[in-house]
Amino acid sequence: MQKLLNKKRVEFLEYLETIRAYSDLTIKSYDEALKEALPEIEITQDTSLVTFNLMPYRIKIAELNAKTISKKLSAIRSFAKYLCSNGMQVFLKADDTLKVAKTLPKPISHKYIMEAINMAEQKEKLIVLLLYTTGLRISELSSLELVNIKNQWIRVLGKGNKHRDIPLLAEVKELKDEYLLKNSAKKYLFEKNSERLSENSLRYIVNKVFRRVSLKVTPHQLRHSYATILLNEGAPIVDVSELLGHTSMATTQIYTKLGNALKKKNYNKAHPLCGVDK
Repeated sequence: MQKLLNKKRVEFLEYLETIRAYSDLTIKSYDEALKEALPEIEITQDTSLVTFNLMPYRIKIAELNAKTISKKLSAIRSFAKYLCSNGMQVFLKADDTLKVAKTLPKPISHKYIMEAINMAEQKEKLIVLLLYTTGLRISELSSLELVNIKNQWIRVLGKGNKHRDIPLLAEVKELKDEYLLKNSAKKYLFEKNSERLSENSLRYIVNKVFRRVSLKVTPHQLRHSYATILLNEGAPIVDVSELLGHTSMATTQIYTKLGNALKKKNYNKAHPLCGVDK
């Protein structure tokens, strides 16, 4: 079983790089976590069900700080999810989650986004612009139906089956109309063989677009960028929260911390008294 899991581990890392567009550093951390964990985890197999008992490994890493433990366990969960999606039934035992402080998201500079867009093909450009100018989740873009795009508005069914309306920039609407003239979509904006384009396919396209400017960017980073720009330019947090489809205002507040950090950095650079010895 260990030999098979090591083979699957290598395939999983390739998936993270080519499909999920994870950074080299993140992939390395996943690899190190799995190499450390797999020999320690108690693995049993009952017919088609494989059980990973994490308790022996959790005991080994118990003295580490909560954030480090959480990252290591997250790597195992992601690996187990990958195995399940590829035909192996995996159950995680002793998989209690740890509460850790949220880290700030990492938005992408507008300059770099525009560089990538200017080098993109029509479909690629539309995908990136939609993510960047509407803040859609990748799942929401994948399931976006033509009937829910009306004039300069998009109606989105988000988490918890809650609808929200998001404004569509005129230039993005124009690009969308041009795209549809060349592509006969039936139900979804982005289709392949009359089925909606998968989330992984959309991630791959975003990855490919930004690879041309030597960046690794995820769709979720474009969502972060959308929220951060709105808040930095003075949009009310209530409106931003609604546009993002957050169920709690606390989720949106993490972007205000990021915005304040940027404001302080700009203040320190601009004010004549900053950095002056007293």
